[in-house]
Amino acid sequence: MAFAVIAHYRCAPEDAGLVRAALLTMREHTRDEPGNLEYVVHVDAEDPAAFVLYEVYADRAGFDAHAASDHFAEHILGTVRPRLIDRRVSFTEVL
Repeated sequence: MAFAVIAHYRCAPEDAGLVRAALLTMREHTRDEPGNLEYVVHVDAEDPAAFVLYEVYADRAGFDAHAASDHFAEHILGTVRPRLIDRRVSFTEVL
């Protein structure tokens, strides 16, 4: 069964450009992962410091490999997360 992640991120307005760039870089790396089926980055139409990620993996193991990747450590753990003021993540199975 496919495994999906829906993440809501909010950063300070002054960090929005850096977070946006890191998320778009992650999109390119993640789409090359064998277990990734979809990785979509959204920005709120009225708030450029609010982002939503929609990610789909072939299975939980695909997501676990993603979370263990060097690019996840560099861009998400190293750049994005330290700048977030709000983070909500849902882990779901695709019906």
